Amino acid sequence: MQPLTRVTGRAIPLGLKNVDTDVIIPARWLKTISREGLGAGAFEAIRSEPGNVFDNPLYAGAKLLIAGDNFGCGSSREHAAWALADLGIRVVIAPSFSDIFSGNAVKNGILPLVLEQDAVDRLLAVAREGLELTVDLEAQTVTTPYQDRFAFAIDPFRKHCLLNGLDEIGLTMARSEAIAAFEARRAAAQPWLMRGTAATS
Repeated sequence: MQPLTRVTGRAIPLGLKNVDTDVIIPARWLKTISREGLGAGAFEAIRSEPGNVFDNPLYAGAKLLIAGDNFGCGSSREHAAWALADLGIRVVIAPSFSDIFSGNAVKNGILPLVLEQDAVDRLLAVAREGLELTVDLEAQTVTTPYQDRFAFAIDPFRKHCLLNGLDEIGLTMARSEAIAAFEARRAAAQPWLMRGTAATS
């Protein structure tokens, strides 16, 4: 997983409330087990409408998405986070998120950034001008070219995972020496448990 420390770029000013996971990635895209290619189906229903924000060249290459309350509600499909990542989104800013989506986002290197509605409204206005925003995860701030500065809170463990690019596999591998030492002690103390395994071959 790619570490996330500081993201500067344009933001897609979606602004909609209660965007569920079926809007983020429709069910017909869920047959794949690959994380690649889902960006093509991301927000398919919205993108089918003329003049939608996703196809506006002003926001081409955007790394941030600004949404409304309760973003990512609905099903628990992790494909929603995969689709956003494939679309190039590293940060989603909203007043609130579904708990399951929020967890899936972090596990896939996306920061679900919570701000009060008035701050979100200000960022939407700046984003609609096509101006870049800067999210500094280490400092826990969002800034604009107009010198706006909004502080945000984040769980320390989630911050650690994002800063260091650690998903669940990465967290486990970071403890590989301790795991190997435990397995060696267990094999010595309870060798009968290891019969037929690679440890005794």
